[in-house]
Amino acid sequence: MKYTYTAVFTPEKNGMYSVDFPDLQGCYTSGDNISDAVYMAQDVLNLTLYDLENDKKSIPKATKPQDIKISDEQFTSVIAVDTDVYRRFYENKSVKKTLTIPSWLNERAELENINFSATLQAALKKELHLV
Repeated sequence: MKYTYTAVFTPEKNGMYSVDFPDLQGCYTSGDNISDAVYMAQDVLNLTLYDLENDKKSIPKATKPQDIKISDEQFTSVIAVDTDVYRRFYENKSVKKTLTIPSWLNERAELENINFSATLQAALKKELHLV
């Protein structure tokens, strides 16, 4: 799933930036500089939403950026993530599946040295519009 949430960036005295997502309880991080803070914000947002999806909990509606109250030293940025991409990256373990195909198809595929696992993966990705 694709999501966008507004992050609040707060500069710290040591040059770091704290990042908080007001719409998501416990979703906060920090970075050594702006670039690192944005990267860390994407990571923590992905992880938080991924966990909510896995736990089948409701995903809070994102507040409009202009409706988030900030102090003079803070600024906001909209952070976009895709939990499907995140899930594919972190859940890349293989699972064994048993399937049944006609013997003539099996023989022909074996003659052609077809990799059954790779072929099934490619077909599933195509069917699910993931490629």
